[in-house]
Amino acid sequence: MWISLLWVGWTLVFAGGEHALIDTIDGDPVSWVERFYFVGYSLFTLGNGEFIPRDGVWQIATAFTTASGMLLVTLSISYVLAVLDAVTQKRSFATGVSGLGLRGETAVVESWDGDSFEGVELPLNTFTAELNELTTNHKAYPVLHYFYTEQREAAAVASIATLDDALTLWQFGVPAEHQPSRVVLVNARAAVGSYLDTLGESFVTESETVPPAPDLSVLRESGVPTVSDEAYRDSMDELNPRRRALLGVVEADARQWPGPQEKE
Repeated sequence: MWISLLWVGWTLVFAGGEHALIDTIDGDPVSWVERFYFVGYSLFTLGNGEFIPRDGVWQIATAFTTASGMLLVTLSISYVLAVLDAVTQKRSFATGVSGLGLRGETAVVESWDGDSFEGVELPLNTFTAELNELTTNHKAYPVLHYFYTEQREAAAVASIATLDDALTLWQFGVPAEHQPSRVVLVNARAAVGSYLDTLGESFVTESETVPPAPDLSVLRESGVPTVSDEAYRDSMDELNPRRRALLGVVEADARQWPGPQEKE
């Protein structure tokens, strides 16, 4: 579209002068089609000599035509490569989170070693950095929001919902003495919040419903210590606005909320 508009625009410029171009072969008046043809090869090359601009301002206009064409092509290629790099980073982040599990409960259970969550801070820090990069890429390349993958493991929005569920369990479902580093948890939750704010500005709206809370019973069955159900429910009530925003992002991507239906 950018190239087409530039092409048409320069054609109109050269149509503004009746004698702007010279037919070097037979000297006939230059038609609209020939002007369009001249602008086309001037945008991407230095011309082939079949048509030439008249001396003066039209020679300068031809030089600007070639310069703008080369500049736009270069910018277009650079933009496409940058977007593809951002898509790759988006899929890499999603795959990394999916490696811990497709559900928040699974991620928490798999990281429990029987005594603590030692070692989980490293992947959480990595996920936080990658999610912050993904958020920045969304601001720089809004088209990134429209890239879709059929693979659940590579779907960023589903992985972010899974990560947030896991963070919720670690911070509000597990007693303080057994939690991973609080600084790591707070930073990761802030990264998710920043992502939601970025998408909420232009792309998605809050869901009218609240997604199901992560299931504490899954943790208890695996021997992970948990808080009381009452304390957990109170914490979840305070998180409803955030979780509605998360569900809105998941639904906008035509995904299901991570739950028991996921095949680990």
